[in-house]
Amino acid sequence: MARPRLGFWQWFAVVLVKPVMTVWTRRTWRGMEHLRGDGGVIIVPNHISHADPLVAAHFVYDSGRWPQFLGKASVFRVPVIGWILHRCRQIPVERNTVEAVRSLDHLVAALDQGGAVVIYPEGTITRDPELWPMKGKTGAARLALATGAPVVPLVMWGPERMFDPRRSRLDPRPRIPVTVVAGPPVDLGRWAGSTPTKAVLEEMTDTIMLRLRDMLTEIRGGTPPPLWERPARPAGERRRPGAAA
Repeated sequence: MARPRLGFWQWFAVVLVKPVMTVWTRRTWRGMEHLRGDGGVIIVPNHISHADPLVAAHFVYDSGRWPQFLGKASVFRVPVIGWILHRCRQIPVERNTVEAVRSLDHLVAALDQGGAVVIYPEGTITRDPELWPMKGKTGAARLALATGAPVVPLVMWGPERMFDPRRSRLDPRPRIPVTVVAGPPVDLGRWAGSTPTKAVLEEMTDTIMLRLRDMLTEIRGGTPPPLWERPARPAGERRRPGAAA
């Protein structure tokens, strides 16, 4: 299959990470055909472990695309690390600041150049006790509405055995079974050309998350619950400085 053209630091990342993942996991890959091609694509994975970005990157790379993850802009300002991230074509994202619009511009530019942009719509590892998908944030929907790029769902089961976020437990044993499945693009056509209101973006996001939930059910079995929602803060309660949103 076709391989992306890579610069030195991209090859360095591949040489560093792929041999580890090849030994660490026993992989079942399906649906790579949904990622092949030259056009920009928004990839939306479920998020169940600190290990799953490595698994997602391995899958996307093996499909013939170079994964471009979003990262906190503050990390890109760290000496050396930020420099390498930039050269590996990762994308800085400002959160909750006036610079957030500029972050959207970076994403649009990456898609215009045929990039495979990876956005975790949940924004963090799911808080559902059984690691089912939870309600998502609207960034992926907003980007899809702004660009018309296809939104390809990607579900994983197995990375939670590599690193279990519920117990903060790393399992370094080799050949841990991992299943990754990419599906056809989510049908968001009914919202094409819509104004990105809160209601529109939330409807699009729920459609994406329900698709991820249903695909995950097919590979892990069981009966999925409704999308987990973050508990609402009591009226008048103020968030502590530095607390997670």
